[in-house]
Amino acid sequence: MGSSSSVQLAMLGLDSSGKTTVLYYMKFEQYTNVTPTISYNCETIKVKEGRAKGMTFKIWDVGGQDNKRPLWNQYTRSSDGIIFVVDSEDKERLEEAKLELIRLLKNADNQKLPLLVIANKQDLPHSLSLCEIETALGLRDLHPGQMWSIRGACAVTGEGLTEAMDAMYDLIVKKKTMKKRK
Repeated sequence: MGSSSSVQLAMLGLDSSGKTTVLYYMKFEQYTNVTPTISYNCETIKVKEGRAKGMTFKIWDVGGQDNKRPLWNQYTRSSDGIIFVVDSEDKERLEEAKLELIRLLKNADNQKLPLLVIANKQDLPHSLSLCEIETALGLRDLHPGQMWSIRGACAVTGEGLTEAMDAMYDLIVKKKTMKKRK
């Protein structure tokens, strides 16, 4: 993948997980106070550091409210990957997040897309570890062909976001390499 490569991603997750805050931290490299997403946001982000340096990601941030979730598949259809954002401190909604992720990945086309789980809000005192979130979401039980990675982050400080995008980059490169071998 050359430095001028452009990749389209769908950023999904429950409402209040921090998707829009993640998106705008990546775009502006600073915390931006946001309001709940009513429908979607779309931003083009050129990565300035890490292994994904030079890559351009067009990211569709789609609302996570109950009535928006049926629309998620419309955004994944034209995507090269899925970013699923979870609130690391919201233990009560992890089962709901798991059910929505399972529903999303029942679509055979989505099983072919690299999946990056961003465990957001890792800075909060009662946030779950990545291992606990991985288990709660059942990531090891996903479809055998599903390529996935989980990374911790804090969208307020930006901590972990470069590593998260590097992980997505690695998954996309791996997928392209596997396609070439077939």
